Amino acid sequence: MSFSPEEMSELKAHLERTFKCSGITVKKREKADDSIEVMVGGEFIGIIYKIIDEGETSYDFNMAILDIDLNLPSSK
Repeated sequence: MSFSPEEMSELKAHLERTFKCSGITVKKREKADDSIEVMVGGEFIGIIYKIIDEGETSYDFNMAILDIDLNLPSSK
């Protein structure tokens, strides 16, 4: 279930349009072929998983946001 260069290019373009950000890159992962890494400005932000079910392909973008990256008041 690896990603073709065309898929990676289309996913990159889709993310750039959706987030209005031209600094997005995608790259293959070293130990997994069912997903690719998403980077912004060289910093890892998430993973796109490729899912094939009943002949249909979908892509699941998973992005974790750490509490230390937010400007929330401390709950301590």
